[in-house]
Amino acid sequence: MTVPFLAFSKRFVLLPLSAALLAGCGTLTQAPSELSAQALAAPVRHPVLFVHGFNSDGSIWSPMMNRFKQDGWTDAQLFSWSYDSFKSNAVTADLLRQKVDAILAQTGAAQVDIVSHSMGALSSRYYLKNLGGTAKVDAWVSLGGPNHGTDFALACSTASCIEMRQGSSFIKALNSGDETPGAVRYATWWSPCDAVINPNSSVPLSGATNTKTSCLTHSSLYGDATVYTQVRDFIGR
Repeated sequence: MTVPFLAFSKRFVLLPLSAALLAGCGTLTQAPSELSAQALAAPVRHPVLFVHGFNSDGSIWSPMMNRFKQDGWTDAQLFSWSYDSFKSNAVTADLLRQKVDAILAQTGAAQVDIVSHSMGALSSRYYLKNLGGTAKVDAWVSLGGPNHGTDFALACSTASCIEMRQGSSFIKALNSGDETPGAVRYATWWSPCDAVINPNSSVPLSGATNTKTSCLTHSSLYGDATVYTQVRDFIGR
């Protein structure tokens, strides 16, 4: 007489237990999907290194950096940097290599994004092409960079300025072969009203996303809100 009772009791206990387990399984199968969706929606934010141009310093980036912080980047992800812009861009490129390595060690990131203005494009491109930078940089941005030289450089005679001249050995070597090497995402912005980069066609690079801005001065390129939004969207892909 006890056997039917035990069988009934087990069925009675197991039914709600099974339902609970099934409900739990249902929850487990949904969680990875939800986490995957959240991961896909989250923007990829590498540390950003800002590289100024000739006769300038890292303070010029304050307005742009503040905009990045308003859009979710943290102080720990944004790095302005000052260097001696009168020295050869090859010398600066090696200092840039050291700076990138220090940022990666500090943040634990695998790559950085580089945003450059004016001559900063040359040292950062040299770093990418010749010093192993393509493995450590995801996105590279040039705002008014003299990527193919500028007549403005005829007015100065420092090592870096001579390298900015059209037809200089530095420019020729930098642009030989692939202008945008590696898997780095390259982008340039140029203004039809830039009186420092002559000709304006010096800025765009083969293989890059090249954007014409509104009528902006050379220095307005890093302070303009529209340019910022475009740069933010490019490096944040």
